[in-house]
Amino acid sequence: MTDGLPLPRRYVAIGAISAGTALVIIDGGIATVALPTIARDLHVGNSAVVAVVTVYQLILAMMILPFAGLGDKFGLKRTYQFGQLVFTVATMLCFFAKSLPFLLVVRAAQALGAAAALSVSSALIRSIYPAKQLGRGLGINSVVVSSSAALAPTLGGLVLGIAPWPWVFASAVPFALLSLVLGRALPAPQPRDEPFDVLGAVMCASMIGLVISGAESAVHGDSPVVSAAIVAVGAAIGWIFVRRERGEAKPILPIDLLARPVIALSAIGAYTAFTASMTLLLSTPFRLQHGFGFSAAEVGAAIAPWPLTNMIVAPLAGWLSDRVPAGVLGGIGMAVSIVALLLIATLPADAAYVDIAWRMALCGSGFGLFLPPNARLIIGSAPRERAAAAGGLVGTVRLVGQTTGATLIAALLAINVGAGMAPPLVAAGLAAVAGICSLARLRPSIRNPRSDEAEDQQPGTQVSR
Repeated sequence: MTDGLPLPRRYVAIGAISAGTALVIIDGGIATVALPTIARDLHVGNSAVVAVVTVYQLILAMMILPFAGLGDKFGLKRTYQFGQLVFTVATMLCFFAKSLPFLLVVRAAQALGAAAALSVSSALIRSIYPAKQLGRGLGINSVVVSSSAALAPTLGGLVLGIAPWPWVFASAVPFALLSLVLGRALPAPQPRDEPFDVLGAVMCASMIGLVISGAESAVHGDSPVVSAAIVAVGAAIGWIFVRRERGEAKPILPIDLLARPVIALSAIGAYTAFTASMTLLLSTPFRLQHGFGFSAAEVGAAIAPWPLTNMIVAPLAGWLSDRVPAGVLGGIGMAVSIVALLLIATLPADAAYVDIAWRMALCGSGFGLFLPPNARLIIGSAPRERAAAAGGLVGTVRLVGQTTGATLIAALLAINVGAGMAPPLVAAGLAAVAGICSLARLRPSIRNPRSDEAEDQQPGTQVSR
């Protein structure tokens, strides 16, 4: 698989992965615009309806690493296609949701399907493209992510203007069907006849699920003692799990990869960056509707410049990462984002669409400059046989960060500061941490480990730090 798929099969496989990626991004982002409408129709509070997003993100975060292990055992292509099918069926059930609990169950089923597909998508990209074109492939995937993120709020606002909110979730179904059809062209590495660590998978999911659920319980006003106990149990399971994973040849939690300083710093930076971005994006609809009187469609149009800017900046950042150290690109990107977040926090009381749009565009460009080179560094630095684990790590860090951001916003909404200037200020602080992690990779004492990508590169090139 080092030479990728032959043409034209490669193009069909790229289409399958692109449709699947669009599916996950649209489904995760389109619900944000619909939250106030869902809260009104289902007669629940604003802090409670955020669970529509957090449940989806929580299940994704819990299951990506276990599904990555299953992908190695049963085959990447089979796991990917199974996930798309589960997602399609679950989405159809959204039309029967008449209460928040049922909607949350359906969202959990959607997340299971999305987790199966997302867990192996990065490994499939590495198999689709020749080794020397991995950066190009991840750049194309970044464009798909950015364009899908741009489409999600706009599409959500348009759908809400002409149809009930269940149709918002149905908007992603065509992408699932397209990915299923084109998925026949995906590379099909042979399943490996090796045992799957079921106990490790359960412990991994439990660790992530309990810690995040305990935090969610606390922000929704449940007993502080019970919430703290849930977090403590999750932390205890995590301690035992990490100690156990140290003895595994291919751990479900990729501690072998995290032992490399450059990957560890990249993972921490990605976590804080995604937490920052979700903190802002989830709070913006409430702020614009309640503080500035925007309609749902206007909210979608105001958020759209962020991902639209990413469509330009992300592939450019991927191209630059072959020539400029990722630490430099990330530091510059986070500096730009911090400035933009402070400008968003200090919006004038009479702010119009243009005032919000250019600030969102500036902020999106900063995150676009940071995230693609950061992900490329993690995936490209991993040994080829650990490609699925590296991709699972990237997806898990992204989703845990986004879930943390959603939990943070629920807490801020519960204390009545989530629709003001507090969220962008918090996001600016998190972006500063991401920038520090990025710049720390420039230290001479931190070296990028030898990787399959580095071995496959042409003379005169190297993996950016």
